[in-house]
Amino acid sequence: MTEDNTPRYIAVEGAIGAGKTTLAVEIATRIGAQAVLEEFEENPFLAHFYQDQKQLAFQTQIFFLLSRYRQQREILQPDLFYERWTSDYIFARDRIFASINLSEAEMKLYDEIEQTLNREIPLPDVVIYLQAGVPALLENIQKRGRPFEKQISREYLHDVVEAYNHYFYHYRATRLIVVDANRIDFVEHPEYVDLVLAAIYREPHPPVEYISVVPPPFFSV
Repeated sequence: MTEDNTPRYIAVEGAIGAGKTTLAVEIATRIGAQAVLEEFEENPFLAHFYQDQKQLAFQTQIFFLLSRYRQQREILQPDLFYERWTSDYIFARDRIFASINLSEAEMKLYDEIEQTLNREIPLPDVVIYLQAGVPALLENIQKRGRPFEKQISREYLHDVVEAYNHYFYHYRATRLIVVDANRIDFVEHPEYVDLVLAAIYREPHPPVEYISVVPPPFFSV
């Protein structure tokens, strides 16, 4: 937290296609923060991972783990231009996916590495979980049109959603805001960002808060 008790570090999370990056960037723009964004394009294993998950899962996860560790460590360094940060992931994101993708033996090795790195990672002041179901996520994935994501199966996405819901059901590390993101488009309707910002800066704030947005009448439901 900053000296005036406002959040210094805001993280946005959610399954593939939930709208994390859009919201993290929009919040950063509005509050004058630096956005720390996932570097998925730099992962040389990701494009082939969905073709052969068992063969490439460990390499994909370790690359992401080290990349996110480096990025998150930078948040702890003094910055002359920014006093606030947003991110489109939390460090635990990698372990959520690892729990789905890795074998038991791989998971044991992964945990040893992750637990060592996790000691040096800053905790967000607020985490926003964009909760969405498989149909909404598939629609968003198709809309943004990343070539490698075309190979994501409905079954895999279902596993990801289940893992996310389980993780955040038990999440107690920091303040949590859960947003029903099934019918929210932060690009076409940036006014929804106002609702999220109002929850972030609401005082007094509950440790866990749920936001359910009713779509305008012209939305097809």
